Amino acid sequence: MLKKPASFVFASWSVHFAQDTAGSPSRRRPQTWRSLCFAPRTSLRPRWTAFLTILLVHLVLPVTQVPVCSAATVDVYYAPEDEPIDRVAGLYAHATKYIYVAVYGLTAPSVVKALVEAKRRGVDVRVITDRERLTDPKQHSAVNTLRLAGVPIKINRHDALMHMKQAVIDDVVNTSGSANHTTSGNRYNDERLDVITDAKLTTKAREKFLAMWNDRTRFAAWPE
Repeated sequence: MLKKPASFVFASWSVHFAQDTAGSPSRRRPQTWRSLCFAPRTSLRPRWTAFLTILLVHLVLPVTQVPVCSAATVDVYYAPEDEPIDRVAGLYAHATKYIYVAVYGLTAPSVVKALVEAKRRGVDVRVITDRERLTDPKQHSAVNTLRLAGVPIKINRHDALMHMKQAVIDDVVNTSGSANHTTSGNRYNDERLDVITDAKLTTKAREKFLAMWNDRTRFAAWPE
């Protein structure tokens, strides 16, 4: 029994399979979705193979071809080689409207200096940090320096950690990653910092910060 190649076209995709001709002249006939699903039993296997191939193509290709946010740019820095926290301090130095920081560890002198100077320039500087981290003398001293400079500080009231490492600057840039604002996070640890330049993503980060800032159940001013 000879088998000749036959083809069908579905959604601009051609799928070839072997069709039992039993001596009949070969015909090329477009197959429909209905004919694929409700074909006679003798031809179910090749037709279902074609159907599954088409389904996979239509499910997988759109995911790989459509970018999530094509306008965004992301600069990636690693510690210790790139000293990422010094780059964050540089971003703070150029802020003109606001700096909203939610960070677990905050002890780096370069960051404290940049935030104090931004506050003196009239920038709206706010900081959220973790309550338990303030038992560390270095963090307590750094955060108290910011408070004395007029920077409002809030801490978590809930029992879990405030473990974010996020900064939002001027509706233009936001940062994220693993690196705390510490000397260890800058020069010694294996860390990553993402600097994301995109208005939409930065707005989302700002809204998250402000939601935390205004949540009186989960966060409170320091010192209370």
